[in-house]
Amino acid sequence: MNYGLIRYLLLALVGTVLLYGGYRMLTPAAVKTSATEKAEKEERSDSVVLSDAKITAAGIELAKASPGILRDSILLNGTVQPNQEALVQVTPRFPGIVRDVRKRIGDSVQKGDILAIVESNQSLTPYELKAALAGTVIDRQTTLGEYVSEQKPAFVVADLSTVWVDFTVYRRDLGRVSVGDLILINPADGKPPVEARISYVSPVGSSDTQSALARAVVSNADQRLRPGLFASGRLILSERQVAVGVKSSALQIIENRTVVFVRNGEKFEVRDVEIGDRDSELVEITFGVLEGDTYAARNSFIVKAELAKGAPDND
Repeated sequence: MNYGLIRYLLLALVGTVLLYGGYRMLTPAAVKTSATEKAEKEERSDSVVLSDAKITAAGIELAKASPGILRDSILLNGTVQPNQEALVQVTPRFPGIVRDVRKRIGDSVQKGDILAIVESNQSLTPYELKAALAGTVIDRQTTLGEYVSEQKPAFVVADLSTVWVDFTVYRRDLGRVSVGDLILINPADGKPPVEARISYVSPVGSSDTQSALARAVVSNADQRLRPGLFASGRLILSERQVAVGVKSSALQIIENRTVVFVRNGEKFEVRDVEIGDRDSELVEITFGVLEGDTYAARNSFIVKAELAKGAPDND
């Protein structure tokens, strides 16, 4: 009998057993590590940590999902004008020379305030030009020593506590605009829109632009609307209440999924959402976000970019 061969076979068998046992001992750990890494990777891909400081620096606006109103509307462009029913032109009664100028453009005046003093050419005696109402001097067409007459206003004074906003309505939309319609006017100052009602729709249109004028008389006590500047207005045609809504700017697309980034503690979590109706500002959420959830409403693309990096925020 070849004892050397038998011994060799026994050693090979023992080695195989030991190798197989070691593999069995190591494999579960490797599988566990792989599964853990996969879970951690998935967790990282569905959330991102952003500090309050970074949120502020990036200009990310946080808002709460809440009931809202969807509006069917049309956008109109217009110009702010002084309210012509609260405006006076101050014209000299007699021709003469301006001897004193008391008020300038932008000055606030009370009814009866002296605007200028004119020396009459006829009598060579001075008389006063006075404001006929309280308001603001918006135009002045005279200077010291200038000859003035009743042919041209020397000052224009307007009460700017109300203004006109004249909107251009094109032919295709004229049938949709009526007196009394609600319009939300945006003065482009970063504040909420100003609510007003259409008070006048011109019965005559412009042949050049194929449009007509629609006017809103707007309260302007805080002077947000300045005559001469452009303003846009969203004319409301219909409204519908929704149970949960978020701002349109909150929606992002990730791998063909529509998502919203919901703030949970220090993390933004990715929430897949189903949406219903929408308008230019608000989107109805039918699934995925609950009323009261805090979400990234503006600059949400920054959260998406941080999510793509896959690294936690350490700021």
